[in-house]
Amino acid sequence: MRIPLLASALLLAGLATAEAQTASPTPNAGAPAAPVAGQPATMADNLRPTFVAQTPDDMVASKLIGANVTNAANDTIGQIADFVLDQKGSVKAWIIGVGGFLGIGSKYVAVDPSVMKLDRTDDKTLQARIDTTKDQLKAAPEYIYLGKEPPKGAAAAPPAGEPAAKP
Repeated sequence: MRIPLLASALLLAGLATAEAQTASPTPNAGAPAAPVAGQPATMADNLRPTFVAQTPDDMVASKLIGANVTNAANDTIGQIADFVLDQKGSVKAWIIGVGGFLGIGSKYVAVDPSVMKLDRTDDKTLQARIDTTKDQLKAAPEYIYLGKEPPKGAAAAPPAGEPAAKP
């Protein structure tokens, strides 16, 4: 007698559960769930990169490095070998290679950006001018890159932008 009674109780519980499910149907029952639209990933405006297009007046480093440096007499007195930027991105010094042959044996000299004038000779060519002579550049203190040792017997050059110590 216990088994029919237990079977009847389970049957009634199953019917009650089925009735409860059909009594409160969900909207769109049987239809697939619609995806919830998400917000696009965004960056704060102060973090967005700003892209810049080159204008005809702009000078790019690839055209400056290796450019001849001439003086008022139109003599070639060196070549732009490098430049130093400060923390704000402004040119702190132009590094000019002077002497040597085809870059071998050249001495590097740092000059203040205010003494060098950059001009465009045509759409593709940039020209650097400085009011000095090759001999004055050769006599200037050598620019030593950080981490490199000066040649033996040579005094270290002052940092770019600082005047050389007077003997």
